[in-house]
Amino acid sequence: MSEIIKMLPAVALRGTTILPEMIVHFDISREKSIQAVETAMLNDQKLFLVTQRNPMLEEPGFDDVYGYGTVAEVKQVVKMPKGIVRVMVEGLNIAKLISFEPREDFLEAEVISYEGEQPEPELPAADTEAMVRTLKDLFAAFSRQGQKISRDLSAQIGELKDLKTLETQIANNLPVNWEQKQTILEARDVQSRYEVLTLLMANEIEVNRIRQDLQQLIQERIDKNQKDYILREQMKIIREELGEDNIQSDIDKFKKQTEELQAADEVKEKLRDEIRRFQNVIGNPSESGVVRGYIETLLGLPWDHMSVDNEDMKNARKVLEEDHYGLEKVKERILEYLAVRTLTKKGDAPILCLVGPPGTGKTSIARSVARALNKKYVRICLGGVRDEAEIRGHRRTYVGAMPGRIIQGLHQAGVKNPLMLLDEIDKVSSDHKGDTSSALLEVLDPEQNNKFADHYVDMPVDLSEVLFIATANDINTIPGPLRDRMELIEITSYTENEKLHIAKEHLVPKQMKANGISKKQLSISDKVIEQIISGYTREAGVRSLERKFGEICRKCALRIQENGDQKVSVTVRNLEEFLGRARYKVNKANDKPEIGIVRGLAWTSVGGDTLEIEVNLMPGKGEFQLTGQLGDVMKESARTGISYIRSVADQYDIPEKYFQEHDIHIHIPEGAVPKDGPSAGITMATAMLSAITGVSVRSDVAMTGEITLRGRVLAIGGLKEKLLAAKKAGITTVLVPVQNKPDVLEMDHEITDGLEIFYMETMKQVLEKAFVTEK
Repeated sequence: MSEIIKMLPAVALRGTTILPEMIVHFDISREKSIQAVETAMLNDQKLFLVTQRNPMLEEPGFDDVYGYGTVAEVKQVVKMPKGIVRVMVEGLNIAKLISFEPREDFLEAEVISYEGEQPEPELPAADTEAMVRTLKDLFAAFSRQGQKISRDLSAQIGELKDLKTLETQIANNLPVNWEQKQTILEARDVQSRYEVLTLLMANEIEVNRIRQDLQQLIQERIDKNQKDYILREQMKIIREELGEDNIQSDIDKFKKQTEELQAADEVKEKLRDEIRRFQNVIGNPSESGVVRGYIETLLGLPWDHMSVDNEDMKNARKVLEEDHYGLEKVKERILEYLAVRTLTKKGDAPILCLVGPPGTGKTSIARSVARALNKKYVRICLGGVRDEAEIRGHRRTYVGAMPGRIIQGLHQAGVKNPLMLLDEIDKVSSDHKGDTSSALLEVLDPEQNNKFADHYVDMPVDLSEVLFIATANDINTIPGPLRDRMELIEITSYTENEKLHIAKEHLVPKQMKANGISKKQLSISDKVIEQIISGYTREAGVRSLERKFGEICRKCALRIQENGDQKVSVTVRNLEEFLGRARYKVNKANDKPEIGIVRGLAWTSVGGDTLEIEVNLMPGKGEFQLTGQLGDVMKESARTGISYIRSVADQYDIPEKYFQEHDIHIHIPEGAVPKDGPSAGITMATAMLSAITGVSVRSDVAMTGEITLRGRVLAIGGLKEKLLAAKKAGITTVLVPVQNKPDVLEMDHEITDGLEIFYMETMKQVLEKAFVTEK
């Protein structure tokens, strides 16, 4: 091989490398490149082609091109539109760039041209054969990967046996980029070129393999998506034919509601599992109905959704005063709760139990509390509930399973902090299906109800934000553990004055509105209201009273429509036209003191009443009779009283054989009305001693209290109602146990005004006040 230094016109190629023995055409547009080609054509058609390192350069210098290029012979020049010249060349040999001559019109390069055969080191025949086979195998593998190599070319190269020729043909036909071809160009000897070619082909084969794997994976995914789409469309058509076309939309709706739900992550995960299960049981109507109901229940619960309470104390007091007259203890306790909650920003919600007779406003005050606090109101009636599942819910394995009433109440409220009224909590019962009151223990325990377990929901539900208010008529029927969890607030009977205010401010306007009567069309005086209260109703509350006003309003509406009356006035004189004759008469006090007749005080479910206890003595054999439908406790009180009298007989000059020779008969009138309780003990003892001794009992005195064998007077209940009954009957003096003095001191003056109340410790004090003393 000879090394010849030449001066040749040069073209700097952009993104192209030309190897010896290659016939190729390329386009040029730079003026210097075009001038270099024309200069070559005017001389011996020889041109030096070298590749730019950076294809973006417009004026490359010596350092901007590679050190080796190719001397080529120009075969054809074609001028193209827009100043482009297409040149066809044939690569002749490698040349090394020495320098560029400084010329303005074109690049002229001084190069060392390597012409002729290059002497190669002698390789063992086995090495040469191994190299030939390796190159052929790699090129064949490269061709099989679907590269742009024709079968004819692949077969032609496979027939070559000369290593140098094989390398040249592979290098010229290998579809690699210009940088890799530049690497081949600079590998001048056989060994170096072999290493470059094998490395390039092995690398390309591996890259192509990875690319094909990726393409196959992508294709599989595309195929799967297309398959899924086709299957979904088919399922959609099938569902439309079966009438189940709305199930998929329900599933999408459930998924959307799950993501929007304000709940903990475990709740959402449970919902997602149930939605997936719902998708799998679409073909089973019974199972899908159960799962659908469960999903809708979970989505409907207010897991973390709360309403904003109204913490304005003045507004709360105003609302409570507007809706109810009296009930000061209840209002005060609610305002205390609100004050504590405002200061602590949370505080434990109290569990209040309003205890009182029917019709005293227990249920309605709970509704007012909800309005005052801006809470959602939910009423749960527990009267007659016998099944524990009513509280805890049914397990979902049962047909027709439902959540318990507590969960249903939360679902109805839509928030986790409503006011929940547990109405008639004293009337729950138990049977073989479970104890309802025991199930309520968890609900009403602030330490446990933050994770209330409902069998249907099967997830802990937080009830700690719920304000529970329970109502009851009789706390004695509430089990001890349940009663211990509640704060009892007693709502006693209304006084006549309270009933008058309630009627004027609430009942009459409510009934007039309900019956379409305006204020101008009906007038009811205070005297009429008082007459209705005393003569037409006998109750602790105001329910019957409201019904009477409703009756008056209906008759008023009839007169306005039939007779054309512009205004109807109800007076004491014409009251009977509206309500008929009075049903009740007050048992007034006797006009004069009598022997063996004493006025006692009793508590009933409709308020207080006075009982006239009569005792008669007859000659006999010492029999003791009790009539008037008396209960066992009352009978025992009577026997206790006669035992006390016999023990003090000598103090009242009673003969020793008197009780063996006389029969004693105690009767309490209104024999059809059951009577019971120990509070008539001192009354019966006083009546018996009066009959035995012949001493009259004051007619203006009434009494109440339990008696013991030793003559002590013990405390009783229902004192407010009893004092009201005494006042209504015209009694002026009332004897009560000394232990009840705190109860009297707490009462309003409206109740005690006009009454002279004496506190008794022993029967001796009772007799001193009750018997008429001789002057």
